[in-house]
Amino acid sequence: AHIAKDGERLKLGNIEIEVLHTPGHTMESSCFLVYNEKGNPHSLFSGDTLFIGDVGRPDLAVKSDLSREDLAGHLYESIQHKILPLADSVVVYPGHGAGSACGKNMSKETWDLLGNQKKVNYALNPSLSREEFIKEVTTGLIAPPAYFPKNAVMNKTGYASVNEVLARGIRPLSPDAFEAAAETEDALILDTRDPEVFAQSFIPNAINIGINGSFAPWVGALIPDIEQKILLVGENEEKIEEAVIRLARVGYDYPIGYLQGGFEAWQKSGKETDSIRSISVQEAAQELSADPNAVLLDVRKKSEHDSEHIVNALNAPLDFVNESMIKTPKDKKVLVHCAGGYRSMIYVSILQARGYRNLINVQGGFSAIKKLELFPVTDYVCPTTLL
Repeated sequence: AHIAKDGERLKLGNIEIEVLHTPGHTMESSCFLVYNEKGNPHSLFSGDTLFIGDVGRPDLAVKSDLSREDLAGHLYESIQHKILPLADSVVVYPGHGAGSACGKNMSKETWDLLGNQKKVNYALNPSLSREEFIKEVTTGLIAPPAYFPKNAVMNKTGYASVNEVLARGIRPLSPDAFEAAAETEDALILDTRDPEVFAQSFIPNAINIGINGSFAPWVGALIPDIEQKILLVGENEEKIEEAVIRLARVGYDYPIGYLQGGFEAWQKSGKETDSIRSISVQEAAQELSADPNAVLLDVRKKSEHDSEHIVNALNAPLDFVNESMIKTPKDKKVLVHCAGGYRSMIYVSILQARGYRNLINVQGGFSAIKKLELFPVTDYVCPTTLL
């Protein structure tokens, strides 16, 4: 096999692909510049070097002889000498988008013209000095998910084949067998249904991380042990297979079965169920008005809360659920919201599984709250930030 070198152009049909070594996110990071049939630069597959609105964070490949500032310095050189000189007409296709932990300010857009990124991406500001660039890209970084270094080890030492993982995970279990596995295997019950469906009724102590959202990243952020045995609840077998595959992509290879017939089978078996109270924004306003001791808890990231939040809302980021849980009142009614309702249900389900019975989910999250204008909103950082 031919190993291409930095700057080498390889022919593929009528096009050519140039390898650009762009260290910074990691020392191995590379981009691939595609030339069209006329020999003109057309598109850049930028991997983890350049995102839409951001660049790759430089703190994930830190070693004893290589600090995050060192990596950021390498990234500065890559941006200055490999990316910025490219034509504005080049189309950028990054390796990740919004929701990935590989950057701090990624857009939900999947592509953009490099010329536009030069205008709007803070890291492509040509006036930034090396020192200013390093400060910009290292400011505001939160700790990476715990599974990141463990995945790096797996990539080096090897892992089970996807067929083996699927065979183990897509194993139908009756309600009795599912219950027995939860007890004897010390398995975590992961309910992948949509948040509002989950809230109505679920297996006691189950955690909700909906498959129709940022499923795998939140599993990675919240389940520290990649060898944790997992029992799945889902809408149907297709969704179960999707969950097993998405879990495997971030290193979680130990789903050990799923509830055959879904939650409906559990209900029909007459087994115990639990629920979470989930209310509208209007009801939340009434609850807070009626109970002066009630607390409004914002589980968005600290940066989101600092940007804009409800006056007097506490900030308890889901990202740091163990620390946030300790500071969440147990003796008061707590109304929990995030941006849209996905993360708040995760938060409430985790705490309820740990014995909290005073949490209420606010449907629609901050977007619904702001739209209805029932609460005063501020864009100033308030002293009630917990973390």
